[in-house]
Amino acid sequence: MARGANPTGSPAGGEFRLIVRSPERGEVSGPLVFATARRARTAGLAALRGAQGALVLDCSGLGPTDSAGLAVLLDWLAEARKAARHLRFEGLPEDLLRLARISAVDELLRQGV
Repeated sequence: MARGANPTGSPAGGEFRLIVRSPERGEVSGPLVFATARRARTAGLAALRGAQGALVLDCSGLGPTDSAGLAVLLDWLAEARKAARHLRFEGLPEDLLRLARISAVDELLRQGV
């Protein structure tokens, strides 16, 4: 994925963005909900393909997140594992971690692959 913003429109609540700052780091911001999930998934997979070694995504800028958004993050981890890549999230919002705890995947999100 080329460096820079990859905005995806959201009908309510702004835009999802995944900005790749370097081959090892990126930032995720905006809503990660059903309306943005498909494009967010595509952006994350492109970032993984462009990563050199481990990729760390700062999620402190995430806005509202629902179960579809959680599924996107888990899919990124699964794809990273399949590709023998390392992916780790930083700054996961507490509301997302609460949702992950309900699904018993919070440790997976915290540790990455």
